[in-house]
Amino acid sequence: MLFLAANDPTDHVTDVVLLKTAGGTPILTMHMVTIAVVTIVFVAAMTKAAKAIATGPESEGNERYITKGRFAQLIEAMVIYLRDQMLVPVLGETHTRRYLPYLLTLFFFILFNNLFGLVPVLDITHLVFGHDASTWFGGTATANIMVTSALALLSLLLIQIHGFRELGFKGWVEHQTGGLIRERWYIWPVMLIVVPVELVGHLIKPIALAIRLFANMFAGHTLMAVLLGFGATAAKGGMGAWGVGGISLISGTAAVVITFLELFIAVLQAFIFMFLTAVFISLMSHHDEEHEHEEAEAGGEPALEAAGG
Repeated sequence: MLFLAANDPTDHVTDVVLLKTAGGTPILTMHMVTIAVVTIVFVAAMTKAAKAIATGPESEGNERYITKGRFAQLIEAMVIYLRDQMLVPVLGETHTRRYLPYLLTLFFFILFNNLFGLVPVLDITHLVFGHDASTWFGGTATANIMVTSALALLSLLLIQIHGFRELGFKGWVEHQTGGLIRERWYIWPVMLIVVPVELVGHLIKPIALAIRLFANMFAGHTLMAVLLGFGATAAKGGMGAWGVGGISLISGTAAVVITFLELFIAVLQAFIFMFLTAVFISLMSHHDEEHEHEEAEAGGEPALEAAGG
């Protein structure tokens, strides 16, 4: 445990500049390399899973419909659950089909990065080469506010593109007024409050996405590092072997428990980022027409029953 304890508990989540220009501007960091590596692993793993999930040749008979491999089966179960139980009720069938590739890519990309952050690459490097050793690879990229902000910016662009595509420019403008522009003229002064709030809301949504993911990843990994550092702190303070051993055992057990909690949070935060993006997309859709369609379908059933009766 003493070897795994870093001098600074934020070492596990702090980015490291690897290359920079003569003027000091960073051009390559550890998190950039980590994202590139995780992206390669992500694409390779998901491509393999997609091939296993796809329907096989007719020569296999009914077996061609069965997904082969535990990993592919896990991915298929997650995709079906997210699509049918989470996204369709929020977005509807049409919009789910349209945005499912982006939303699933967002979920699994964040998930892969979150899970990779639990791999103790930096700890192993420090254990083998000492605490002063550095590495080009490792850490938790999603504990970097710049990374989560970039992901949130992509979602913001998609949300606004959907808004213009779904509502048109006129409808988008009306949406910013909360529909007040369609009311009588003496209501219009209220838009001086509503419009700024709506516009600020467009910025607050992605900011909330970025900060939530960053804060959870940063805090969780820092907490684990602090727990692992208690034994080293006790040793530096001159405590005896029994005291250091007892503290290391307790803090190490707590760190293991927190690790399992971090595993759950890694999945949860990836889901929240994806799901809230879907919710924000749905807020820029034609809700009135959807309700009218649902009411028409609900009202059509008794009419058909009466006609058949």
